[in-house]
Amino acid sequence: MAPPPSTAISPVVVLAVRVLTFVCLLISLILITTNNVTISSSDYDGGSKIKFNDLYAYRYLVSTVVLGIAYTLLQTAFSIFQVSTGNRIGGEGFCLFDFYGDKVVSYLLATGAAASFGMTVELKRNEPVKDMEKFLNMGNAAASLCFIGFLFAAASSVFSSYALPKRV
Repeated sequence: MAPPPSTAISPVVVLAVRVLTFVCLLISLILITTNNVTISSSDYDGGSKIKFNDLYAYRYLVSTVVLGIAYTLLQTAFSIFQVSTGNRIGGEGFCLFDFYGDKVVSYLLATGAAASFGMTVELKRNEPVKDMEKFLNMGNAAASLCFIGFLFAAASSVFSSYALPKRV
């Protein structure tokens, strides 16, 4: 009789998903932090400059992305160690850290993207000026990349659940 199929995911696949998460979050962070617009109310004034940190939802997006990047970098280092040596760091206890950490980070990324999407939709209802439209579209692009990063983080969460110790 053949042994039962293994549900463990290859460490290379786990590493690839973590790298993709990192790349999406890094691009999202770059897009949102470089996003600004100057809106002039008349031809004679200098206008007012709006940056990402003037809007709470974009601040929250940046916070969640930074936390996601930090956690993903840590987990990527551990994954590289596992791929290169074939051993996990920390044994069974670390499997729980992986599992719960992946859950928390993926939920944070989902809420960061959702808050940004919601705020952008509300601001677009007011028919913004052309420059503000570009600002909001850039925010949507950053939120979209954060959401894609969430999908990869959620996949990592599923993969880490396979590695949990079987307690019967």
